[in-house]
Amino acid sequence: MLNNIIFTANIVAPVFLIVVLGYVLKKLNVINENFVAVTSKFVFNVSLPAFIFMKLYNIDLGAAIDAGQIIYIYAGTIFIYLAVWLISIPFINDGKNLSVFVQGAFRGNYAIVGLAIISNLYGNGGLAKATLILAFILPLYNVLAVIILTVPMRKIKKQNLKGTFIEIIFNPLIVAVIIALPLAYFKLELPSMIFASGNFLSDVALPMALIGIGGSLNFENVKKASGLAFTSSTIKLIILPLILTTGAYYFGYRNIDLGIMFILFSCPTAIVSFIMAEAMGCNSRLAGNIIVISTIGSVITISAAIIFLRSIGLI
Repeated sequence: MLNNIIFTANIVAPVFLIVVLGYVLKKLNVINENFVAVTSKFVFNVSLPAFIFMKLYNIDLGAAIDAGQIIYIYAGTIFIYLAVWLISIPFINDGKNLSVFVQGAFRGNYAIVGLAIISNLYGNGGLAKATLILAFILPLYNVLAVIILTVPMRKIKKQNLKGTFIEIIFNPLIVAVIIALPLAYFKLELPSMIFASGNFLSDVALPMALIGIGGSLNFENVKKASGLAFTSSTIKLIILPLILTTGAYYFGYRNIDLGIMFILFSCPTAIVSFIMAEAMGCNSRLAGNIIVISTIGSVITISAAIIFLRSIGLI
C-alpha cells in the first residue's frame, strides 16, 4: 500500500504542483489575469494543437486503434450525458443553469490534465495511445456541448446554429486531428524543420496550460458556489468515473487500457466549458465554479482511485 501511495504521489503531484505554481505566481503578482488570458489563448490555438498533432503524427494507426474501446467510450459518455440531462430537468428550471450543469458533469479536461497524468503514469507509449483516444473524444465532446448549450436555451434566445457549428468544425484541436490523421495513416514524412518546430511548440503545451489553470483558480468563488456547482462536480469526479470504469472492467479492460479510460472519465471539468458557456449566453459563473471545484477535488479523487486500482492490480 505504501508503495502505491508513493507511486501515485509521484504521478499526480507533478501535475498539480504546476497548477499550484500558477496559483502562487498569480498571488505574488508575477503573473496576472492578462497573462492567464493570453497564454490560455496561445495554448488553445497554437501549442496544444501542436502537441496533439505531433503525438498523432507519430502513431501507427493500424496497430493502435481499438475500435471496441472507442465504441465503449462513446456509448458510456453519451449514456451519462443523457442520464444527467433527463434526471436534471425536473430539478433545474432555468435553461442557462441546466445547460452548464450537464456540460460540467460530462466534459473532462482530458486534453490537459488527463494527458499530463497519463504521461507520468505510462510514459510515451501510453501517451500516444491516450492521444489517439483524444482524437475521437474531442469531436464528441464538442457536438454534445453544442447540443446541451443550445436546446435548453431555445426558449430564451435564438441561437446562431450555423455560426456555432462552423466554430466547432474549425476548433484548433479538431483541425490538428484532421491534419494529423491522414499524415500518420499514409506515413508521410514532414520536413525536418517543421518536425523540430512542432516538437518545440508541443513541449510547452502542458506546462503552460497547467500554469494557466492555477492562475485562473479563485477560491473565493468556491465559498459562494451553489449546490448545483457541487452536485455537477460530484457527478464528474465520482459518479461518472465509478460507473464507466466499472463498466470497462466488466468488458474486460485491464492495465494500461483501463488506466487510460479511468483517467479520461475522472478528469476535472474542462476549462473550455466556461468559454463556451460565456459565448452561448449561459450561466458562465456557474461554469467557472464547477471548473474550480472539480479541479481542486480531482487531486483527492484521482489520487485515491489510482492507489486503489493499483493495489488490486487493475492498472
